[in-house]
Amino acid sequence: MVLQDQDVSTSFFSANLKFLQFQVTWMQLISPCFWEEVCIILQLGFVGIILLPLVQKISSKTSRNIAAQASKDYPIVAKVSLSYRASIVCSSLMLCIHVLKLLMLLYSMNDTRCNSKLEAYSSEIVPVISWAVTIIVVCLVPKRKHIRFLWILRTWWAFSFFFSIISTVLDTYLKTEEHGYLKMIDYANFISLLPSFILLIISIRGKTGLIFIDSHNIAEPLLSGKTDKDSNKKRGSPYGKATLFQLITFSWLNQLFSVGIKKTLEEDDIPDVDVKDSAEFSSFAFDQNLKQVREKDGSTNPSIHKAIFLFIRKKAAINAMFAVISAGASYVGPYLIDDFVNFLAEKKTRDIKSGYVLALAFLGAKMVETIAQRQWIFGARQLGLRLRASLISCIYKKGLVLSSPSRQSHTSGEIINYMSVDIQRFTDFIWYLNIIWMLPIQISLAIYILHTSLGLGSLAALAATLIVMSCNIPITRIQKRYQSKIMDAKDDRMKATSEVLRSMKTIKLQAWDSQFLHKLESLRKVEYKWLWKSLRLAATSAFIFWGSPTFISVVTFGACMLMGIQLTAGRVLSALATFRMLQDPIFNLPDLLSVIAQAKVSADRVASYLQEEEIQQEAVEHVPRDQTSFDVEVDNGKFSWDPESTNPTLNGVQLRVKRGMKVAICGAVGSGKSSLLSCILGEIEKLSGTVKVSGTKAYVPQSPWILTGNIRENILFGNPYDNNKYDRTVKACALTKDFELFACGDLTEIGERGINMSGGQKQRIQIARAVYQDADIYLLDDPFSAVDAHTGTQLFEDCLMGILKDKTVLYVTHQVEFLPAADIILVMQNGRIAQAGTFDELLKQNIGFGNLVGAHKKALEFVVTVENSSKTCQDLGSDGESDTDLTSNAQQLQQKHGSDRLHPQEITENGGKLVQDEEREKGSIGKEVYWSYITTVKGGFLIPIILLAQSSFQVLQIASNYWMAWASPPTSETEPTLGMKFVLLVYSLLAVGSSLCVLVRAMLVAVTGLWTAQTLFINMLHSVLRAPMAFFDSTPAGRILNRASTDQSVLDLEMASRLGWCAFSIIQILGTIAVMSQVAWEVFVIFIPVTAICLWYQQYYIPTARELARLAGIQRAPILHHFAESLAGAAAIRAFDQENRFINANLGLIDNHSRPWFHNVSAMEWLSFRLNLLSNFVFAFSLVVLVSLPDGTINPSIAGLAVTYGINLNVQQASVIWNICNAENKMISVERILQYSNLASESALEIEECRPHNNWPEVGTICFRNLEIRYAEHLPSVLKNISCTFPGRKKIGVVGRTGSGKSTLIQAIFRIVEPREGSIIIDNVDICKIGLHDLRSRLSIIPQDPTMFEGTVRGNLDPLVQYSDNEVWEALDKCQLGEIVRAKEEKLDATVIENGENWSVGQRQLFCLGRALLKKSSILVLDEATASVDSATDGVIQKIIDQEFKDRTVVTIAHRIHTVIDSDLILVLSDGRVAEFESPAKLLEREDSLFSKLIREYSMRSKTFQQLKKSA
Repeated sequence: MVLQDQDVSTSFFSANLKFLQFQVTWMQLISPCFWEEVCIILQLGFVGIILLPLVQKISSKTSRNIAAQASKDYPIVAKVSLSYRASIVCSSLMLCIHVLKLLMLLYSMNDTRCNSKLEAYSSEIVPVISWAVTIIVVCLVPKRKHIRFLWILRTWWAFSFFFSIISTVLDTYLKTEEHGYLKMIDYANFISLLPSFILLIISIRGKTGLIFIDSHNIAEPLLSGKTDKDSNKKRGSPYGKATLFQLITFSWLNQLFSVGIKKTLEEDDIPDVDVKDSAEFSSFAFDQNLKQVREKDGSTNPSIHKAIFLFIRKKAAINAMFAVISAGASYVGPYLIDDFVNFLAEKKTRDIKSGYVLALAFLGAKMVETIAQRQWIFGARQLGLRLRASLISCIYKKGLVLSSPSRQSHTSGEIINYMSVDIQRFTDFIWYLNIIWMLPIQISLAIYILHTSLGLGSLAALAATLIVMSCNIPITRIQKRYQSKIMDAKDDRMKATSEVLRSMKTIKLQAWDSQFLHKLESLRKVEYKWLWKSLRLAATSAFIFWGSPTFISVVTFGACMLMGIQLTAGRVLSALATFRMLQDPIFNLPDLLSVIAQAKVSADRVASYLQEEEIQQEAVEHVPRDQTSFDVEVDNGKFSWDPESTNPTLNGVQLRVKRGMKVAICGAVGSGKSSLLSCILGEIEKLSGTVKVSGTKAYVPQSPWILTGNIRENILFGNPYDNNKYDRTVKACALTKDFELFACGDLTEIGERGINMSGGQKQRIQIARAVYQDADIYLLDDPFSAVDAHTGTQLFEDCLMGILKDKTVLYVTHQVEFLPAADIILVMQNGRIAQAGTFDELLKQNIGFGNLVGAHKKALEFVVTVENSSKTCQDLGSDGESDTDLTSNAQQLQQKHGSDRLHPQEITENGGKLVQDEEREKGSIGKEVYWSYITTVKGGFLIPIILLAQSSFQVLQIASNYWMAWASPPTSETEPTLGMKFVLLVYSLLAVGSSLCVLVRAMLVAVTGLWTAQTLFINMLHSVLRAPMAFFDSTPAGRILNRASTDQSVLDLEMASRLGWCAFSIIQILGTIAVMSQVAWEVFVIFIPVTAICLWYQQYYIPTARELARLAGIQRAPILHHFAESLAGAAAIRAFDQENRFINANLGLIDNHSRPWFHNVSAMEWLSFRLNLLSNFVFAFSLVVLVSLPDGTINPSIAGLAVTYGINLNVQQASVIWNICNAENKMISVERILQYSNLASESALEIEECRPHNNWPEVGTICFRNLEIRYAEHLPSVLKNISCTFPGRKKIGVVGRTGSGKSTLIQAIFRIVEPREGSIIIDNVDICKIGLHDLRSRLSIIPQDPTMFEGTVRGNLDPLVQYSDNEVWEALDKCQLGEIVRAKEEKLDATVIENGENWSVGQRQLFCLGRALLKKSSILVLDEATASVDSATDGVIQKIIDQEFKDRTVVTIAHRIHTVIDSDLILVLSDGRVAEFESPAKLLEREDSLFSKLIREYSMRSKTFQQLKKSA
């Protein structure tokens, strides 16, 4: 801080002593009745304003009658509060005092200085009337149900206090000056100060505190005058309806604050944004700008930068105008200070009115500056909001139409970073944009003011300023490079984090937790390295710019000495004050350049993404239904997923599908089946040929795509609910039984990616979604792979051949039994349609099709052989009877165990909700959050050093300015006591010392902040990765990613400096107070009530702002989550023509985030405006006092110093409050990260005292004892009382209906879900007593959902690098992938993109088999391991498993009966219970066994479908 000087201490003290020695001449300058006149005018104004609305209401008979009727119908009693009682008592006391004063005045006119009887009597009659009216108005408050006192009433109370204190002080002084004595009327004045002070406090608080009790005696504070009925209506936008006055003062937020102070704000309490700020409006406007640029440039890829410029230019120009006005007005004060000091020095010869005019000019300039500043900052935030909404919408829409190569080049993690981090940087840039216009004006005005005091010395100051600013050029270039590196590192980390979260189940099953934890930590280390370099450079930059005023002042004063310009105390202090003003633009410059660098990097990244190639809109030609009899036509089609590849994915495709035909598509893994459906959808790039489609499409992808929400929402998919149609659909898709088992039926909520549904349930839900669409063409990609034999049959009969019998259906299948019913079968081979015809025709051709059917027949014969080896079966009966028997058997089981069913109360308690609403802390941020942050690093031992460095900086800076002022001569004529070279040398040393303290402080803040951020990140990472699977089932990935990206960015780059500035601004204000107390303590008195008001405003502001910031943080995650879901299902969204619905949903989510964010930044301006107003009026009060003081009372130079420091003290006062509020808002990010740093953890990875021996499990015996499993305490049990033993080195088949608990049993073996009761014992070791890593690393699994990670083939098979290349090749050959991998140029280093999307689902499942073959565990679990491969490949895989795992325990879950028919034992599950557990032979001996029914179902299917074909 710049310190002004007191030249001679004696003059300072003498000036202070003269303060109370007022001259009688002072009052002679003013009219004798001056105070009486002012009092009458203001009080009459108050009475007039109060009475006008009352008269209007009294004159309205209608309103009176309505009010009377309302009070009669709905009697309401008000419970009065202490505040309300005090207002009546104090107002009554004030009335009594003024009545007493009037009586005394009537008794004797000698008690007043006013010589006019009329004015003297009026000055007491008017207050009596005013206080009488006040009491009436206060008494009407309960009747009017006001929760706050009227603004005019509060203004009157505040005015009466200030008027009382001024008149009392003046009257007392004049009495003592004239050697008079105090009379009764003077004591009455003293007594009136107490009630008027209490009323001042009530007026500041504003609230009546009344509680209203209705006729039902239910008492609750009235919050906003709205009933529950009103709250359900659409929220309005108070900003959109605000008047000009409300816009200037931000008082349109008052209602929100009144709610926020009463209770914790909820989402429904926040009003809507204005139409122009809505995402829909912004998105439309931006699209129009893009269209305009496209037409102007004539290019398909318009420049995003130009579109952004067009979008922001009008609003940005208005903001720029306000910014320039604000910058100009801020220099009026420094410019007028010289005139003000001259006025004080020449007060004898000048009219006092000119002093008041100067004071008015100061106040006017400060008011203009305040209004303009608040408007440009608010306008910049508002523009940032609009730009963010439009860009997020643009990014989302682009994500829905990205071509496959483009999609592969941008992972989900990257695109999420575009939305969260890059868009935020745009918003920041819009704010800093206005500083570009302000900088030249600020510098020019500062140099001009310097020129008036130092003449040519100002040129040296300009040169020094330019030198300092030029230092930015290399720093900014380096900082830009660092920012780019930080973003790249963040992208890589977020991409890996997203992948880990998506594949968490596989990682835990394979015991790869530690490996992926190390991977994420190493990626963070790279990011940390660049963050440290960036922050280190920023600290160096801070040192340069905090030291810049010192450098500029040394250069300027040195130049003045060389030029012979006399440095007097006045000139030095004036120059130092101007250097302080110049400091602001210099400080802003590095931030500005850094933000420009960041924004440029982000703009380029987003522009690059938005200009990526889109899917070919014209690839598919849509033909009207009445113009063709063919629904699908592909003529000589050539397609490729990779357009640059020499080998097309599909070639020479010739296909014509008539309306109503059923087309089956089969072929080996990777032959192009799914790609054929994609070419009809237009998903794959068309190289040549034509594709024609006639009618609407419905698509069921191979990997189920389920949206978060309930089951019904997933099935309806945006269509209106039709009860009959819905019931038909549910029945046809075999979902009725599942709905009966779910706690809330079809309203049961589905977790993220359908995590709490079995594979078969997810598949049937998305089939139901397609059926409900009632489309013309159905494209089904392997719809039967994830369902059991019985359900598959039911689906085929009731759905494909039933409800869809008149529709055109193309279905991919590996199950040969579903082929005979097709009108035509397409056999795919190497990307071509190798054969086409009916089932019988293809069998006669005996080429490739024969191999597929041969494998199926062989499997079927094996089943029949096993079946026949048991006792002779009776007639099988119809399929309907089979279905009934199966169902009735399950019902008997349910009835048998009915007592174990969940109580209805437990079911309804959570409403079937798996994904709970995001946890939100409420109330003030706990001290423990601050304490945790501060003490994270070494218990906070660096904090005192940082505070000491800042304090040293403050002390040295004050000392240097004091030295300069003291050593300089007071006037040009006075000889300096010391040589100016020596003076300048000492000044330079002190200033350099202060700058070095800044360097130490900046470096320590950077080190501590980043160290803390890193520690908290590692804690969160470990906590999340060690969390149980239930946490990931119920927590959308978007919530975790939001914390890992946006919140972590706040900790990395902002939090430390925000918190540091709280302390630094307090140290600054203490330094200023210390200087002020020695300069002009009289003015300092006014700051005590102002500080109290500031603190009250802070307490009033914080609850609302804090909850708004929290809600804004929570509402970010749904945008990212919805986007991630939309990207995953983009093909389905396009196939169903649902783009517009999803785009609108995204716009709604953006608005949900914009509402709390917009009102949060508006609330900041609300507070800033009020703090600035306080500053302005205190400043004006100080000026009026100084002008009014008689000549000679105070030294003019000292008065100038008092004014200068008075301004700064208030600005710093506001700065302290602002920094504390800002830090609390940012601290929410710390709070959110700490939430995920203490999650409930899984059991230990290793338990030293219970480690199994190295060759465990040797035999592989698995024993279940009374096992009970549930996914969450509020959900029903999935497995109930499971007791059985799987013998070691045997093959066990696990079968049962979809959703019977097969996959849950497997998860229990791996302890993905912990048993609620009972135990699992493997080779005499209770698995719950050993470490998870020891358990999972000894078991192998091929999961139901094949998972692959971005990287290479080798990295996917052997992520822990435990095996040689030869072993990896051997595993690839065994799982039928050897030839495919060898065909690729990179061999084992062949690329695997995100989620393995460049490999077919079947190939991904084979990779999972390869992992198991490499691991060679004693226990192998296959969970639908061959569901996505054809029968021939399935047969080969079963042989490999038989050979490789012949002496090991193999547990197989399968829907293809032939894969489990040769098992040693069969476990049949039904509704989570053991229905049967015997050898296949024994089960087949029993006609009523569930297994027998499944076998008969399977063996009869082909025959049944042949009959279906004939009947069709």
